[in-house]
Amino acid sequence: MMHTRYFDLRDTKGQQKIIEDQISAAADILRQGGLVGIPTETVYGLGANALDAEAVNKIFEAKGRPQDNPLIIHIPGPQWLPRYCEDVPPLAYTLARKFWPGPLTMILKRKPIVPDATTAGLDTVGVRCPDHQVTLSIIREAGVPVAAPSANTSGRPSCTTAADVMEDMEGKIDAVVDGGPCQVGVESTILDLTCTPPRLLRPGGLPLEALEEVVGPVAVDKAVTERLKDGEQPKAPGMKYRHYAPKAPVTVVTGPAEASARTILQMVKPGDGVICFDEFAELFKEQEVECLGPSQDKRIQAQRVFDALRAFDSKDAAQIYAQCPDSQGLGLAISNRLKKAAGFKTIAAGQKRVVIGITGGTGSGKTSALEAIRDLGGRVIDCDEVYHEMLRDSAELRHAIEVKFHGVFNSDGTLDRKKLGELVFENKERMAQLNEVIYRFIVPEVQRRCQAGELVAVDAINLIESGAEALCDRTVAVTAPAELRVRRIMARDGIDERYARMRISAQKSDEFYRGKCDYELSNTAETPEDFREIARDFFRRLIGELREEKNEASRQTTDRSR
Repeated sequence: MMHTRYFDLRDTKGQQKIIEDQISAAADILRQGGLVGIPTETVYGLGANALDAEAVNKIFEAKGRPQDNPLIIHIPGPQWLPRYCEDVPPLAYTLARKFWPGPLTMILKRKPIVPDATTAGLDTVGVRCPDHQVTLSIIREAGVPVAAPSANTSGRPSCTTAADVMEDMEGKIDAVVDGGPCQVGVESTILDLTCTPPRLLRPGGLPLEALEEVVGPVAVDKAVTERLKDGEQPKAPGMKYRHYAPKAPVTVVTGPAEASARTILQMVKPGDGVICFDEFAELFKEQEVECLGPSQDKRIQAQRVFDALRAFDSKDAAQIYAQCPDSQGLGLAISNRLKKAAGFKTIAAGQKRVVIGITGGTGSGKTSALEAIRDLGGRVIDCDEVYHEMLRDSAELRHAIEVKFHGVFNSDGTLDRKKLGELVFENKERMAQLNEVIYRFIVPEVQRRCQAGELVAVDAINLIESGAEALCDRTVAVTAPAELRVRRIMARDGIDERYARMRISAQKSDEFYRGKCDYELSNTAETPEDFREIARDFFRRLIGELREEKNEASRQTTDRSR
């Protein structure tokens, strides 16, 4: 075990020589390939020379961090961008002038000088300029960009004080620089500038609304609201793995503050843990309580959220319930960290859940419509994905298919798709039998998954036929003129016109969807991005109407019960 040096730069007024010597010592450790815990305005980082693959690998070793999780490099200002990034767009400099130094990380094309170890093999790199004079001085003195993920053991809550870093990293790294407690408290906002529109990969200390004032519409990646699946490559830190988690399991309760407090009070048991807004702490006299801050002060909540989560590692709580702010301003980052700590296990209190069914033929633009739902913070349930997951995991489903279609499974339990296809694709009666089996298993599972989230979209080409429409508050048919669909399918799938028309003719007509769904969303837009913006406006209005309708129904029920 190595000796970890401790540099205290919190109270050094009038001691400029001490400051300079300690900054120089920390910079020298970085130049020599060592690891240093460094302060930033967001959280403490675990720094290494970003251009030294061997030093970067030490970060992964010290943290126990998966190697496919890319790192952010820290620089002292936008003048360093061309050193490490290719084709830096003008927007990057506009954002840097507005928000740097500060909690904004930009994803840009990397130059070969940045090693694969830093970027997890991606051709992009995350870059930011931290708003902390001590760390900026260390980077300038070192003369190299500093790769610095949060300085916690991987999976634990991030560190907002040097003491937190020493708790996790003492004996594993060369030094820790104490620059005082972090002023923001949650990590930086990550914005991908390699796509159009720019995409929010991680909410953080810079609110989405502030970005949109400069950038215009910003897409929100699905990793912000739901967990990435196995095999999906994260493009930025914090996207894939369960993060920020204390030892006890966490359940996040969303909705208005009073409603979420009441919901927790109904579920919590003596000895459980509660993370709550200050004004509700007195409700939980039999529980271990950590206060998040006043319900209306998200700045304080951001500063406290990791401290609250870390505190429970020294307490004997069986499980933890956490109140969650709304998604406006810093609330999006705070709620994201809490939900990641919970593995996205959430309960909605007070807020009326909205479930929208989306269907339509290939080439109509369903994918863009679903992305619009994600942009609005919604969760998408792909029924086709659910079927394939259940086919792999559900012995009951496999048995039911085997009973109807004997011999369609291989000896290892996998489905022989070709054999099943030969049995059903040319026989409407057998296809109906197969669908009946699938729908019987899939619809209850989709219903279960709909419970996790305040806004859910159910994506199913057979939404109506399967009966899944009954799970939805409203159904929306995405349609488009046939000639547009043909051109889109040809371009998307690289097929000829004859095959594209054959695929369309094999599906239900737009008239079928119009007659069966509550709404039609017609797609005649020139680009997927244009339609996504149209769809976003459409769904924003529809969701507002549905929530108001549900609230009014709830008020009427309450009035009748008085």
